[in-house]
Amino acid sequence: VKENNYRGHGDSVDQLCWHPSNPDLFVTASGDKTIRIWDVRTTKCIATVNTKGENINICWSPDGQTIAVGNKDDVVTFIDAKTHRSKAEEQFKFEVNEISWNNDNNMFFLTNGNGCINILSYPELKPIQSINAHPSNCICIKFDPMGKYFATGSADALVSLWDVDELVCVRCFSRLDWPVRTLSFSHDGKMLASASEDHFIDIAEVETGEKLWEVQCESPTFTVAWHPKRPLLAFACDDKDGKYDSSREAGTVKLFGLP
Repeated sequence: VKENNYRGHGDSVDQLCWHPSNPDLFVTASGDKTIRIWDVRTTKCIATVNTKGENINICWSPDGQTIAVGNKDDVVTFIDAKTHRSKAEEQFKFEVNEISWNNDNNMFFLTNGNGCINILSYPELKPIQSINAHPSNCICIKFDPMGKYFATGSADALVSLWDVDELVCVRCFSRLDWPVRTLSFSHDGKMLASASEDHFIDIAEVETGEKLWEVQCESPTFTVAWHPKRPLLAFACDDKDGKYDSSREAGTVKLFGLP
């Protein structure tokens, strides 16, 4: 694997996401009030888009045409991925945590600080429904690759699984004790990994809710991601670089499931 550094942002880079179908492009959201689109072939920034606030969450629409970015003031801006101009902007009256389109690209989902999932039509951005999903802060949301379910993780330490068509909760996963920070479905939609400040990652069977595996870690896990084609899980923890400096973050990516 080639390793490259992408320099240019003037403040913390809080989130990145890849183009849904072009493996050479990804976009980053930063506290410097910009988003940047990068090309891995040249390792250069191909576009910088100025936004109104400090950006914390970002997602790319499944059709690749739009990038949505949310900032600390709970404003979500929709940016045309070709012209790099803002198409729409929505100010929300609640804490917006994670944002995502559904796989069909016709609905836009937000998880919020009141434990709700807000669903807007897309591109009209008209409210369709607000679901009371959790008793406390609803943190993360992920759609399964098959388009059958989506999952949300909450500060109540629960992961809930929802039927996309019916918008009803099918089951809950309750093996974690801390707020659920990050979720990922496997490429075939059969497994769901969830992680928190617990010192393990829970891997559940989606259809039954049963525990398939527990991946032990030594510190809180901030992000998990399944390989797009294989049962291989990448994850990154809040590790400290103990060998040289116990206060410095290590930034190590680990893999689970290697033969």
